[in-house]
Amino acid sequence: MDNARDSRNSGDAGDDVFDVVVVGGGAAGLAAALTLVRARRSVLVIDSGSPRNAPAAHLHGYLGQDGESPAALLARGRAEVTGYGGEIRQGTAIAADRLPGGGFLVRCGDGSTVRARRLLVATGLVDELPSVPGLRARWGRDVLHCPYCHGWEVRDLPLAVLADGPLAVHQAQLWRHWSGRTTLLAHTRGLTGADRELLAALDVRVVEGEVTGLAVEEDRLTGVTLADGAVVECGALVVAPRFTARSGVLTSLGLPTTAVERDGHVVGTCVESDPATGATALRGVWAAGNVTAPMEQSAGAAAQGVRAAVAVNADLIEEEARRAVEVHRAGA
Repeated sequence: MDNARDSRNSGDAGDDVFDVVVVGGGAAGLAAALTLVRARRSVLVIDSGSPRNAPAAHLHGYLGQDGESPAALLARGRAEVTGYGGEIRQGTAIAADRLPGGGFLVRCGDGSTVRARRLLVATGLVDELPSVPGLRARWGRDVLHCPYCHGWEVRDLPLAVLADGPLAVHQAQLWRHWSGRTTLLAHTRGLTGADRELLAALDVRVVEGEVTGLAVEEDRLTGVTLADGAVVECGALVVAPRFTARSGVLTSLGLPTTAVERDGHVVGTCVESDPATGATALRGVWAAGNVTAPMEQSAGAAAQGVRAAVAVNADLIEEEARRAVEVHRAGA
């Protein structure tokens, strides 16, 4: 075959049949698709166009791409995939069915369907933010959660940590490494005596009172407002979102979501897969990126996509070898 498209064919119902359908066009999905098209597989990427890191102006920690725009990185990735013969389709895959004769039927929100011999899901997650007005509008800009993604950019600024969940003290301890001017906003969270002792030892100020909004001047966060009207200065606000897997396609196949815990506390959901290969509990289905590993950054998600793609291709090769032997024996 001359390129990846040559191994695509038409199913009995008229749907295109691809070797692999990749659901999700973020770092994990595109890295998987690129690996597979270079392995001469017919690949379709179904992408809803809503990457988790869309609000961020830059991504960091990605070797060779540090400071790059997430949108620019994905645009290059799409061009690389299509340059090798892969296809990318704008749309939202909402469910999938296992076919009696093998393979999968993927159903999209617009009513279209596509068939796949193998399925690789890289749909990511949704960051569910605390219920404080104004957070979503500044999310990924100066309302943050990951110091490895944003810590350098806000180093030495006055930082505030919103105590909205059980990991707030841990967050304050972590972010203090980037700025010695870190404040914990007690908000609605009660602090133990041990918490207060640790924060005092680390020179982290504690401010009591419920946070009711943000103070913004010239499109820049300058502080947070409290219920009593006081304003606490900060150049960035640290929050702890709940990481909720975009698991619709996987759960439609009977793969359940699992609670994700951090330090004994539930922080989100995921669909479990093998850490080395991305294989799920359902044969023929793989998962990569934040849908199965919520803590991964872009570089790690891309690496997961590559590993899963290698495993998918190996599985297809084994199937093709078995069929070749069956045909050979029948002919002999």
